[in-house]
Amino acid sequence: MTDAFIKEDMRKEPTGSGILDGLTFGVKDVISVAGHTNAAGNPDWLNTHAPAQYNAPVIDRLLEEGALLHGMTHTDELMYSLNGENVHYGTPINPKSPACIPGGSSSGSAAAASGGEVHFALGTDTGGSVRIPSSYCGIYGFRPTHGAIDVQGVIPLAPSFDTIGWMADDPVILSRVGDIFFRRGKGSPRLEKIKIASDLWELLDPDLHKCYAAPLRQVKAMFKEEETRLLCEDGLGKWADTFRVLQAQEIWQEHGGWITDVRPRFAYDIYRRLLWARSISGQDMTERKAYRNKIKAWTNAWIGDDGVLLLPTTPAGPPKRGTPASRLEDIRTKTMKLSCIAGLAGLPQVTIPLPSTVEGPVSISLIAAKGQDLKLLETACLISKELRKGDAYETDSVQGTPEELLWNRA
Repeated sequence: MTDAFIKEDMRKEPTGSGILDGLTFGVKDVISVAGHTNAAGNPDWLNTHAPAQYNAPVIDRLLEEGALLHGMTHTDELMYSLNGENVHYGTPINPKSPACIPGGSSSGSAAAASGGEVHFALGTDTGGSVRIPSSYCGIYGFRPTHGAIDVQGVIPLAPSFDTIGWMADDPVILSRVGDIFFRRGKGSPRLEKIKIASDLWELLDPDLHKCYAAPLRQVKAMFKEEETRLLCEDGLGKWADTFRVLQAQEIWQEHGGWITDVRPRFAYDIYRRLLWARSISGQDMTERKAYRNKIKAWTNAWIGDDGVLLLPTTPAGPPKRGTPASRLEDIRTKTMKLSCIAGLAGLPQVTIPLPSTVEGPVSISLIAAKGQDLKLLETACLISKELRKGDAYETDSVQGTPEELLWNRA
């Protein structure tokens, strides 16, 4: 058992038949299911809100295609954490690395999918809440193009960044779920140009260079063209700070009134973030929003409709349970330099697990241009198949400097 569920006995039978026949799915406890009161990771939220009157449209769509809803999964409080720890409801077990945290905020969904308790699970992703736990739990995760999937019936965090995503232990299932939401376009079913941003790979823990070497060679060899350059001339810290500030202001706009009126109990790290969000709630964000638009235009243009950006999902494997809060905050800051990119640019991102290391699961990610969701999922399936051929698992004999391991095509 993974302790993934806040309500494991929740069931909703399929309302139709389709490409998801026979599959079960879990749902993050911020997405509406008729008759259920979402807790959003906090008992005070649960006690001050009414049961949902209807299913979120995303739930109805899955049921129509033959999937069976099995269980409501845990989340970090108000989705405002990347750790997966919850002082009120407990921390789900990371099935692939039980000594480590599962990542958040879609912690229960990641644990349930990783542990085989469901075939796939829904989460939400604002700043990494599907991608990070997918990486930490050693499974596939997908954040769609912003606005591509209706978020009606979902408790918001920061609406201009919020998305509904999903996770699975099987890339084919991950892609099959995408088939019901995205139209199949014309042309090649996969993306053909790979972009390498050297500043993103500099964030990777040096101890992991060796285990990434063979997978990177295999992945890069699958693409017709390769281009390497800096992603961010201004420094990734500026991108992450732009995301962090814009997100925080939106969070307070959404939930500040409830927090002020109810005075709910929060874990200390989340409480501190919310206090900071309140402190900047009145600031003029005109310049930051303009900078975000610049990031969005530049990133989309560089990746292009036939390209993908290859990056590590996280700088390192999952932190151990019991890691001091100050260390977790440092990890969050570094991780956000990677996870903010898709959020700022509104782009789809898929997480692909690599062979586990002594530190626990690790992964790569691919980011595609706006609207290229289905091609991205199909490309991830092809890459997964290639990685499973065996070379990616043979890292002990790889030699070379970090630069040679990361940048040279075999």
